[in-house]
Amino acid sequence: MSRAPAREQALNALYAADIAGVAPTPEGLSGRARRYVEGTWANVVDLDRQIEDAATGWRLGRMPAVDRNILRLALYELRIGTTPVGVVVSEAVNLAKRFSTERSGAFVNAVLSKLIES
Repeated sequence: MSRAPAREQALNALYAADIAGVAPTPEGLSGRARRYVEGTWANVVDLDRQIEDAATGWRLGRMPAVDRNILRLALYELRIGTTPVGVVVSEAVNLAKRFSTERSGAFVNAVLSKLIES
């Protein structure tokens, strides 16, 4: 499975777990999506800290759950460094535009840009 559908699968799993307040279960996910979910969840505390630091004026709990999980997934993918930065940011913005609020694409782009700069 290519990266874009794997990201979407991973986002769905992370979002569902976040809403339910449980750890994500990667059963039924493709290999790449499973790796994204497992890696993101294994690092969620550190990812969340970095996201909160970059999202000035936004606590994680105030962010739409979709945005929060898009940011977690994108930041994890940026950390593992297997995909060009521009591709990761573009895909994250596209996910935000498709699955979240009207303003989420710009929000995700701004937070990721700040994270990349630091």
